[in-house]
Amino acid sequence: MPDTPSAPLRTPGLVDTHIHPDKTSWGGPWLSRRAAATLPELIANDRATQAGYTAGVEERAHALLTHALAQGTLAMRAHVDVSAELGTANVEGVRAAADRIPGLTVQIVAFPQFGLLTNPGTLEAMGAALASGADLVGGIDPIGLEGDLHGHLDAIYGLADRAGRDLDIHLHDGGEEGLAEIREIARRTIAGGRQGRVTIGHAFALCDPSLPSLGETLDRVAEAGIWIASCALGADPVPDLDRFERHGVRVVAGSDGVRDAWSPFGTGSMVDRAHLLAYRTGALTDAELERAFRIAGPAGGALLDLPEIARWRPESGTRLEFDAVSVAQLVTDRPAPLRVLRDGRELAAR
Repeated sequence: MPDTPSAPLRTPGLVDTHIHPDKTSWGGPWLSRRAAATLPELIANDRATQAGYTAGVEERAHALLTHALAQGTLAMRAHVDVSAELGTANVEGVRAAADRIPGLTVQIVAFPQFGLLTNPGTLEAMGAALASGADLVGGIDPIGLEGDLHGHLDAIYGLADRAGRDLDIHLHDGGEEGLAEIREIARRTIAGGRQGRVTIGHAFALCDPSLPSLGETLDRVAEAGIWIASCALGADPVPDLDRFERHGVRVVAGSDGVRDAWSPFGTGSMVDRAHLLAYRTGALTDAELERAFRIAGPAGGALLDLPEIARWRPESGTRLEFDAVSVAQLVTDRPAPLRVLRDGRELAAR
């Protein structure tokens, strides 16, 4: 007798908690990148690349978001550039792209990548962006890029308080200085009653086991309920997931840039990102591979307050279906989903 085909593996939807769709070249011609050794050089390259795109933000973002949905991403948090020069144009472009894709949840962070204190007019543009499609207030390296820890945090926490929004802060700064920044973010989060409503992206200092105050800082992060978004990129440091769990620190995952000026890499697939996180953190057992998938899916659902993903059940009408026998195999082999469903509606299939 012929073998009976096995049923597809059902899983929760995936969530990309840190992605920059306004920067992508997805769907366009190959983009050659300039060498860069420092964060300011990377930002300068990005500024020049964005100015040179012939396709608009909405077109490029729509191409990437549509592809991500077909790969099983049901929700994402998009960090979108806002500045005195750009105004709210990128936010409006990404929001317009997202509105054209039923079934995809997109939160937008107003992101002052080109500086806030150092780029006069950007704070006002961020306030306007919150009325033009942005959902959260972003920040970036208060010391390393802005040179003013308290001034930068005063500005973004003040804006978040006035607008009643959550915060998501890029923090590349390393060393004890980076840990001191994180502890100050935690202090302000607790003082303002914002536990669970602040995310730090990258947080490279938390990934350095040689730093004396690491344990103390992880405890402060857990006390403040701060989420840490890791993208497991290239040579960048990654969290020690076991240590983070021992301290009670919650981790989510994201793509960061996808085929933009920063990097030629990225596929828009959170299955790929779970694979990369597992690989970079030395996953070996099924349990470790499954943890990487949870970080790329249900953990992100909890961050974005999507119970159909965070507290998923196999009988749910919101699910992915894969040709795989287990989540561990799925993370290793990285197939695209056979079907993508939300609330019983099929959004993509192959």
